[in-house]
Amino acid sequence: MSADTPLMPIPGNVDPVPTGRAAVARADGKRNLVGLSKAEMRALLAEAGMPEKQAKLRAKQIWHWIYNRGATEFSAMTDIAKAQRPWLEEHFTIERPAVVEAQVSTDGTRKWLLRTADGHDFEMVFIPDADRGTLCVSSQVGCTLNCTFCHTGTMKLVRNLEPHEIVGQVMLARDALGEWPSRPEGRMLTNIVMMGMGEPLYNFDNVKKALHIVMDGEGLGLSKRRITLSTSGVVPMIERCGEEIGVNLAVSLHAVTKEVRDEIVPLNRKYGIEELLKACAEYPGANNARRITFEYVMLKDKNDSDEDARELVRLLRQYRLPAKVNLIPFNPWEGSRYECSDPDRIRSFSNIVFEGGISAPVRTPRGRDIDAACGQLKTAAEKKSRAQRDREAAGQA
Repeated sequence: MSADTPLMPIPGNVDPVPTGRAAVARADGKRNLVGLSKAEMRALLAEAGMPEKQAKLRAKQIWHWIYNRGATEFSAMTDIAKAQRPWLEEHFTIERPAVVEAQVSTDGTRKWLLRTADGHDFEMVFIPDADRGTLCVSSQVGCTLNCTFCHTGTMKLVRNLEPHEIVGQVMLARDALGEWPSRPEGRMLTNIVMMGMGEPLYNFDNVKKALHIVMDGEGLGLSKRRITLSTSGVVPMIERCGEEIGVNLAVSLHAVTKEVRDEIVPLNRKYGIEELLKACAEYPGANNARRITFEYVMLKDKNDSDEDARELVRLLRQYRLPAKVNLIPFNPWEGSRYECSDPDRIRSFSNIVFEGGISAPVRTPRGRDIDAACGQLKTAAEKKSRAQRDREAAGQA
């Protein structure tokens, strides 16, 4: 971590956490209207010189065009006076992240390599199923947690993603799926998981702001019951997540002993298993209908014994948690020190947890052939040069 990396204080935590460098403003001075609240959009229009009364109406119209119609240009906004559209174009922009590369797996999973306006790369993934379609959204460029089984954890944290870069991922997915205008039924993109690159609770304010736009009935219109935020266990922020965002909670647990979790999820050295589970037991809104998901990656001879399974049941029952466990076969990546547990071992583990009265399905790996599976996200910037990608995009490879 460089000496100039900004730090953000976490309530109840004496040690601030790194947020990476700040986003760079546009050189032309235009302000992006994506990612703003309705009140901020109205205020920005007024600040640029639009009369207050008119700004209120225009903000409502622009909001509708951006989030319900998927507009990317002011010229498409036909209910705004034709003479006013060039003025909007002069002062503002409707900007999504740029798509650098799009890949489709043999199982239908899609992965996009995206680039911010200031030139940083990150990824998002869409996983289609028969009854749903789930978008895996990133919250940071890189990560600061260094979980040893996770490919993303080998990247350095560059910076937090801004609200427009988080919301923009959902909008880009709708672009690709042809789901404009926004509608509540019959769409492929039905669920969102904040499980992409980064730790969402270390970018709380931006994630909160973005998800409020996603959940707004006049915005992107996804119910909070269809959104899940995954954390590695930033205990001081868990209660705030429940109170201020209100989405489903998933926790990257992955081990049941201090020794093993300290190794594979180093954040455990700061917020231990007992402290984490206590915070989960107090998560606002958690009940049997909205259970907390505990993610558990299956690592051969590391965390996959029958004793580990019984201890997992004991811990979840001790804290009376409305819980389900997702068992995740380890997705290999070059340079990893771990192997995936054998299928028979995973089945035995799952059976023990089920017998303990807790649901423990085994997640089917998706998108492995394009490095889109759980724990595999790491931008192509780490794998091949940007110049090479630019040549490929121009058809010169």
